[in-house]
Amino acid sequence: MVSEPSLSLGALVDAAFDEMIDTRRLLHRRPELGFEEVETTSLIKQRLGSLGLDERPLRTPTGAAFALTGGRPGRPVVLRADIDALPVTEGVDLPFASEMAGRMHACGHDAHTAALLGVARVLAERAEDLAGSYLFVFQPAEELLGGASSMLDAGVLDGTEGGAVIGHHVTSLAPVGMVGIRPGVTMAEVHVFAITVSGPGGHGAIARSGGDVVVAIGQAVLDLGSAVAGMDFEQVPCMCTAGKVVAGSAPNVVPDRATLWGTLRTFTPQQCAEALARLGSLCRRLGDQHGVEVEFQVLGSAPAVVNDPSVTAVTQAVARRVLGATGVLALPPVTPSDDVSEFLNRLPGCYFFVGAALADGSSGTHHSPRFAIDERALAVAARVMAETAVAVAGGDTTAD
Repeated sequence: MVSEPSLSLGALVDAAFDEMIDTRRLLHRRPELGFEEVETTSLIKQRLGSLGLDERPLRTPTGAAFALTGGRPGRPVVLRADIDALPVTEGVDLPFASEMAGRMHACGHDAHTAALLGVARVLAERAEDLAGSYLFVFQPAEELLGGASSMLDAGVLDGTEGGAVIGHHVTSLAPVGMVGIRPGVTMAEVHVFAITVSGPGGHGAIARSGGDVVVAIGQAVLDLGSAVAGMDFEQVPCMCTAGKVVAGSAPNVVPDRATLWGTLRTFTPQQCAEALARLGSLCRRLGDQHGVEVEFQVLGSAPAVVNDPSVTAVTQAVARRVLGATGVLALPPVTPSDDVSEFLNRLPGCYFFVGAALADGSSGTHHSPRFAIDERALAVAARVMAETAVAVAGGDTTAD
């Protein structure tokens, strides 16, 4: 596809904005959980196939990757978006609210997908004028921490040696028109873990001096914070929290088994090792104090998101050009995690945040039923991603 040569990338993003909004709303109505994103994947493949992009064969059950080659030599650039939703029941009354019971795009991945589809359209329209090559990666199962590694194992980055990665995440904590960018450690490493407590069980009417797994698992919830007590990175505290607890089947039965699932978030290898050791000590202490057996398991993990300084400098320069100097924030590290880190461990890159808070202050926090965004953020995300990708592919390392 060849556009009018007079149209800038910004103008092309503006022209694609309405389609991005329509796409985001379509995806928001039909949220799909990790590795179940069948409809989402089908839509992505139809859209990118219609642009004439080359599909990369993958062995993952969902997700997609399409390649675009520019008209001039240059650097490969990988642009990544995550596509999965969460098992959350939507609490916002929207005309395009989730139609899937118990599922919601509560973290903005619908916006990420729509924005990257817009970027693909814009760059495809300018392909003959561009240097380098562009790989658009739509990753499944970010919330499960398995999507990135599954795509990498399937060879999604084959042929991108010497390239760079660009990605973004919307945030309900900053207004539209603001972008947060940080070189170095940007998001925490995460470990998903389970603590399972086993005991004799019995009748709820009979007194006991120990072996109550409900009491023990409750104590575990209260004690998780001790695993990271005193740990911080640039004054940002590490976190260890419970997200799910299951115990029992009836009010008058003391169960013989209870399980807690939680996440540990640290910033350095030393912190991670120390926190895991503390969790092990916590489990042993629970067993001794409550007369129960305790099992600790790490179920999944993703490394910290670490941005490359040179690619980040280009992203910052582009964002300043698009938004002005006051629109670009220098962020502290944050405790949320993202398995885009798996891509950034293979290729240098930049993962940045795009303000998307509603002007009336009603945006809920990420992963909550009240999460909502200002859709104007899609235009900001698409333009910064597109212009950064073109600059990196063309070898532009200008920081200002």
